[in-house]
This record gives sequence, structure tokens and C-alpha cells, in this order.
Amino acid sequence: MTPIRKILIANRGEIALRIMRTCREMGIRTVAVYSEADRAAGHVMAADEAICIGPPPSRESYLSSEKIIAAAQRAGADAIHPGYGFLSENAAFAGAVAAAGLVFIGPRAESIAAMGDKTAARKLVRAAGVPVVPGSDDAVRSVADVEKFCAKHGFPVLLKAAAGGGGKGMRVVQKAGELEGAFAGAQSEARSAFGDDRIYIEKYLEGPRHVEIQILADRRGNTVHLGERECTIQRRHQKVIEETPSVIVNESMRAAMGKTAVMAAKACGYENAGTIEFLVDRERKFYFLEMNTRLQVEHPVTELRTGLDLVALQIRIARGEDLPLRQEDVVLRGHAIECRICAEDVENNFLPSTGRILHLKSPSGPGIREDRGVEQGGEIPIYYDSMIGKIAVWAPDRPAALARMARALREYELLGVTTNIPLCRFVIGHPKFAAGEFTTNFIQEEFFPEALHREDEALEVAAAAVSAFMASEELQPPPGSSNGTPPPAGTRWRMARNDLLREP
Repeated sequence: MTPIRKILIANRGEIALRIMRTCREMGIRTVAVYSEADRAAGHVMAADEAICIGPPPSRESYLSSEKIIAAAQRAGADAIHPGYGFLSENAAFAGAVAAAGLVFIGPRAESIAAMGDKTAARKLVRAAGVPVVPGSDDAVRSVADVEKFCAKHGFPVLLKAAAGGGGKGMRVVQKAGELEGAFAGAQSEARSAFGDDRIYIEKYLEGPRHVEIQILADRRGNTVHLGERECTIQRRHQKVIEETPSVIVNESMRAAMGKTAVMAAKACGYENAGTIEFLVDRERKFYFLEMNTRLQVEHPVTELRTGLDLVALQIRIARGEDLPLRQEDVVLRGHAIECRICAEDVENNFLPSTGRILHLKSPSGPGIREDRGVEQGGEIPIYYDSMIGKIAVWAPDRPAALARMARALREYELLGVTTNIPLCRFVIGHPKFAAGEFTTNFIQEEFFPEALHREDEALEVAAAAVSAFMASEELQPPPGSSNGTPPPAGTRWRMARNDLLREP
């Protein structure tokens, strides 16, 4: 077994803090890396040691494998945990970590490479008997190649980046007249995001569900799945809300999807934590989409439902331990839901919101978990992803979990930057979402910013009354207000003004 006494975390924000917490419980020291923009960030303050690795732009800091490995060697770290994003699915980085004599807490470089190229991954899993969406076996080089595919399979089709994921380099094409522009756009975005402009094509499934299976595998090939996560609520192919179990998956379907996910993992000799993503059509047939060769953003809902610490299991596998459980040992209990809290303006085309957090109060109480990377007074910089953190809840069943999440979102107070909390509240409270009747187009079809103002308009009179009351009583204005007017809806002052109106 390889000893791991100190881990450098090659990431920032909430995932860096999440990994540090498990390391602390395991008695493992941690090393943070940070850019000059993150000098006072939460993950820097929480680590046992911290090393600056460069200027704010990611390519000069968090995406520099040389600087990160040098920092690990300087700190005397035994291993590197990549978290997710940045270099987490970079095969060259994983190989360089191993070549430097360090442990990469994740899969082998060969497995990352095998699953990182989407066309190669499709061939690999299909050979293992895994169903895939009809599509091209190799990258398509021209619009003419796409036209040939469409002539055979019809519209709509989906253009996708061969070298990446996360919605980058992806375009839906509904008709022939859209092909040329979509192909050029997909190529350009893929080149910018991944340094590789290869595009492949799939038949676009109408109204699909996005369901994924979490797997764990050790070096001996012991592989288990931990149930599914429903990730269908998305905006521009980016996940917003995740839950487990899925409302469309029964026991037999779960067993079949789990078995298929394990087959896909074994096809590339996988070890450590990973996720097999599937698309599910209206007949509940499922098809391999891709494999994420890392820890997922949404892993907390699986931890809540299984009672397992996935980061601890990652570390144990990385140091050579066998999986401490078999498939029959995996027990799935209750229902868990997660909302990603992002600094973005949902009423202004979801533009990122940056600045200092002036006030922050997290929800709490039974069954609530928050993974967050910034505190009150902290900055949301312009350089990185807009996600502030995640709220996850657990309850015995889905209706109770929905009620708990609705309550948690009501309690969440954040001033200084604009967030997507109103969008999350909209989805959680929507009758179709409650009924389980949604597809990946849900936000596109159901959400419109005007819906957010209905309740606010009903409270206009209350706000005015409270302002008058505060003036007459010489009360101090609430945090974030300079003129005595209560902050926007969604803060605790919204509830307070209702209470004031009810007083005699």
C-alpha cells in the first residue's frame, strides 16, 4: 500500500474545501494552490499549507501542470487530488503526476485518454455491449459529412466536440439550413475550450432525460455502482439541479443501468471514482452518452443517499486498498436533491455576476448540506466559474425532499452579487417538476424571468409599509441598504416585513 500523508489539491473553491474536510478526518495534511486573485480565498485559509502558482488567468495558474507538480514537490506532498474541472480529466497531467513519483487520486492516464476522446469512447463501450446513441464512428471533417449522416438518419442531429464535454462545442441542428453555421460554431467553441476542433455527430433524441450512474473501482477490478442521479434540469447543457433516485428509474431499470455502467468502466480498465452518463428516451431506453473520469459536482446527493464518503474512498483506492464493499453492500436510502448556486443574473441572460459578498447566511437544520467556497466578505472574481457552491438536502421521500429544498432556498441569504436562487426556487416549486414530468428542455420551455416578479409585486405594498415603519421608529436599515428600503426579495428582511405588517 502506498502511504499518503500529504495531498496537494489542484483546484479552488468549494471542491477544494470539500476534499480538505475529508483529508482532515483521515489525518492527512493538505496543500492548497492559488492564483494571485485567490490569495485570501477560503480554500487557502483552510489548508495546512498554501502555495501561489501564478497570475489570475487559469492558463497561467490552475491549468499549469508544471507549476502544480512543482508546488507538490516543493511541499513534500505524496499525492495530488484534481477535484473537478481544470486538469481533472487531462490525461497528460495524470501521466505527468505519476512520472514525477506522485500519486494521482483518480483513474490512470490511459483510462482518462480512452474516455476523453468521445468517438473512441463510443467505439470502446459499444464493443463491450453498451448501447450508444446512433452517430458517427469518427470525427466529421466537413459539412458534407454531416449532410450524408442527416440524409440517412434525418433531423434533428447533435454536433459535439470529440475532445470534451460539459456542453462545450455542442449544437443542435433542426434543419439543413442550420448546418453550416452550427458546424462552424461547434468547431470554433471546441477549439477554444479543448484545443481540438474535431466534431462528431449523433442523432438528437427528442425530449430525453439525462441519468447518470456513479461507479467505484479498485486496482483489482472490483467495481460497484452507487445508483443513479437524475441530471435532466439543465440550461445550455449545464446541470442546474440533480437528484437521486430518478423518478423514471425503477428497480429493474436501475439494476440494468448499473450493470451497463460497470461494463463500460471495465472496458477501459477503470479504477477510482467515475460516472457513466446516459440519455434516456421516452420509451425509457437508455444510451451511453459519455464517461466523466473524475469526481462529479453532484456527488453530494449520492453521499447523502448511500452514507458513503466518495473522497475518502478515492483516497483509499489511490493508495492501493481494495474496495471495502461489494454491490450487495450498497444500500440506497431516501431521496436527495442538489441545487447549484451560481453568481449569475437570471433576468439578464444569465450573465455572470462578480463582486464582494456583503451578507451571507446559509440555510441549516435537519437534512441540509452546503458545500461552499466563499464566505461573507469574499470576492467572486471574473476569472473562474460562477458557481458559489451547492445546497443538497436529504429526506425520506421525494415530496419531503422538495419541501426541504424549498425551505432551504427560502432561508438562503446573499447580498452583493446576483445569484440563480430565484431560478432554483422556480424549478423546485414548479408543478411539472414535482410531478416528475420534465426533460432536458424544461428550463428552455417553462422558465421566463417575468414569473419571478409575481410574488414580488404582491409584496410591493408590504415593502413600502415597512419603509414607513422604519422611518417612524428610527430603525436602522437592514444590511445592504443605504436608504431604509429593504433589500430585494429572497433575504430575511422579506419575511421580517411580513411579520411587521401582522403586528397591531
